[in-house]
Amino acid sequence: MESVVEAEVLRTKKTVALARWLLGKHLVRRAADGRTDARLILETEAYDGERDLACHARAGRTARTEVMYAAGGVWYVYLCYGIHEMLNLVVGPAGWPAAILIRGVEGASGPGRLTRSLGIDRSLNRAPAVPGSGLWLEDRGIRVPPRAISRTPRIGVDYAGPVWAAKPWRFTIDPRALRPPPPGPARA
Repeated sequence: MESVVEAEVLRTKKTVALARWLLGKHLVRRAADGRTDARLILETEAYDGERDLACHARAGRTARTEVMYAAGGVWYVYLCYGIHEMLNLVVGPAGWPAAILIRGVEGASGPGRLTRSLGIDRSLNRAPAVPGSGLWLEDRGIRVPPRAISRTPRIGVDYAGPVWAAKPWRFTIDPRALRPPPPGPARA
């Protein structure tokens, strides 16, 4: 059974735990013609507050990072290297700048490929992660066993220095190791 992930779930300061929790959820995109494309989330990275030197909020509030200070449950989409749109989910309570980069989904490995594949661009920056925005998350009951999760340092953050670059805040799963949800009660 599908259920939209509610924003309240995303308003905790447990950014790293939320990045892991998002694995196995579905990123759902509604196209202009009304069709939807739901993709299993396979890779995430956590960015947690101003003290995290790999986080955009390390320099405090700016026009670019203001969205990260919103209450969890909105999208932060920015352009990287002048080429790739990057999709992040803002998490945490209002005033706590944290986000989770969605790095990969079924059929699209890498954050630039993901956004291209689903037609995601900066027009979704600051949009709520709800069906009305055209981009949201669903929990479809996929169980991710701990043995299916790999935890590694984040990618491309050497500028943050050896301590922050080495934080094991990138999570991936092999979709072949996932268990389907248990069968529901028989319907009459």
